[in-house]
Amino acid sequence: MAELVKITRLAGRPIALRGNDIDTDRIIPARFMKAVTFDGLGQFVFHDVRFDAEGGATGHVMDDPRFQAKGPRIAIVNKNFGCGSSREHAPQSLLHWGIRALVGESFADIFAGNCVALGMPCVTASEADVLALMAAVEEDPAHELVVDLQALTATYRERRYPITLPAGAHAQLTGGTWDATRILLQAVEQVRQTAARLPYVKGFAS
Repeated sequence: MAELVKITRLAGRPIALRGNDIDTDRIIPARFMKAVTFDGLGQFVFHDVRFDAEGGATGHVMDDPRFQAKGPRIAIVNKNFGCGSSREHAPQSLLHWGIRALVGESFADIFAGNCVALGMPCVTASEADVLALMAAVEEDPAHELVVDLQALTATYRERRYPITLPAGAHAQLTGGTWDATRILLQAVEQVRQTAARLPYVKGFAS
C-alpha cells in the first residue's frame, strides 16, 4: 500500500522572483508545452525573460551563480503570482527546476491549487514581510529558508515571518491527501469493486 506523504516542513535555498502579476505564460511559454511528459520542463522556466531572441542570457536571477545551489529551493514572489492561463505546466516547470515551495503576497487560485496537487505549498505573508524577506535573501542568499506548515512560519537567518495557508490546502498537505494517485492506490480494492459494477467497464454484459 502506498504511504501518504505528509508535508509539514520544507527547507531550501531561497530565490526572490520579483514582480507583480507574473502569469503562467511568462513562467512557461506555450511553445514549450508540446512534451508528452513534464520531464525536462525545468530548463524552459522563465525562458523568454532569461534569454534574448538570439538565445543569449539576460542575467536573470535564476542564472545568478549565487542562486545555483544544489538541492531544494524556495521561491519568494510578490502579488498575484501564477495568474493567467490555468496551465499545470507552470508549477511543473518550477518543480522540475527545483522549487519545492513558494512564499508570496498572493497567488492565483488555480495556480495555487495545481501546486498543492504536486505537494508544493504556496504560503502567503504580508507585503512588508515579503519585501523584507526578499531583501534579506538578496543580501545574503547562502542560508536555508524554512517553511513550517505546522507553526505557520517562514524562518530565514533566525528571523521568523508569519505565513498563512488556506485551511483546505493546509489539511491536504499536512495530512498527505494532496497526492491523488496515492489516495487511489490506497483504495485500489474499492476502485476494482466499483469498476466491476459499471456496465461500460464490463462491456455492457449482464
